[in-house]
Amino acid sequence: MNRTELIEQIRTKKSFLCIGLDTDITKIPEHLLDAEDPVYEFNKQIIDATKEYCVSYKINTAFYESRGLAGWQSLIRTWNELPKDTFSIADAKRGDIGNTSEMYAKAFFQAESSGMSFDSVTVAPYMGADSVKPFLKFENKWAIVLALTSNEGSKDFQFLPVAEETMLFERVIQTVSGWGTNDNIMFVVGATRGESFLTIRKHAPDHFLLVPGVGAQGGNLQDVCQYGMNKDCGLLINSSRAVIYASSGKDFAEAAAAEARKVQNEMKRILESM
Repeated sequence: MNRTELIEQIRTKKSFLCIGLDTDITKIPEHLLDAEDPVYEFNKQIIDATKEYCVSYKINTAFYESRGLAGWQSLIRTWNELPKDTFSIADAKRGDIGNTSEMYAKAFFQAESSGMSFDSVTVAPYMGADSVKPFLKFENKWAIVLALTSNEGSKDFQFLPVAEETMLFERVIQTVSGWGTNDNIMFVVGATRGESFLTIRKHAPDHFLLVPGVGAQGGNLQDVCQYGMNKDCGLLINSSRAVIYASSGKDFAEAAAAEARKVQNEMKRILESM
């Protein structure tokens, strides 16, 4: 999915919601455990129930990789279930030297190699340009680069000064922006850093931002939009646990749909007020 198509989906659905399929087999409803592939069955019902309210799905690959072969099979089956009009994200946080990054890119972008072709993958930029650029070689694919995260440990490095009045996360955005364009690079910015979006937008006014942390982690949608939205919306707001675990009973899919619809309605009001 290219930038124009993503913007069109946001306008059509009046939503910039991304639903995170961070599916933990120990947390899914008990009645699904008898299924041949419980994780896939859970994901399929969540997707069917919520697809009209969101423009993106983000799959945190750690929840699948931790289960070995069975987990990879669930991951591939889930990717195949994603609607073609939604923006797909492999939240894998890869980043290594060039030839290794090329293999990671093939793993998530090249269906003939791995059985999956996500629209995007999250990337850690710590090892520099050769850890990011291999992901940018694929047409209509995106690298979503970690910039400013919402975890407590982000203070260990991301806010270190690297120049006068410039912190490390700012330098990351400044530098990475030059490796590609706003057509193939997004940045991850945690929702619990609401006021920091002003700084982010100073360096990346036109890029899309993937924003985790709204919902269960306490991020505020209004603050994120106030400080982070641009003329194209420019935001994908991720909600995982608050949607997919809205109920642990047999009504889990209906509960997820209700939660997604609630968020989408709020997003619709925000978009119509732009």
